[in-house]
Amino acid sequence: MANYATQTTAPTFDLAGFLRRSASAIGKAFVMISESNARMQAVQRLNDMSDAQLAERGLKREDIVHHVFRDTYYV
Repeated sequence: MANYATQTTAPTFDLAGFLRRSASAIGKAFVMISESNARMQAVQRLNDMSDAQLAERGLKREDIVHHVFRDTYYV
């Protein structure tokens, strides 16, 4: 007669991995929300222009964000 024993252990919970995956998912959601914002799309569109094209519009590259958000805050 053969005797054998099996030992089963409960699965462990990887808290650090769970927190890392959760933070990553939240971060990706914020990026997706900000990239879908019309103002952020306008910033990207202006950033894609050359300096000469921006000059035709009376803008400098460092003024793009201020120009796009000019009606939402005062600096």
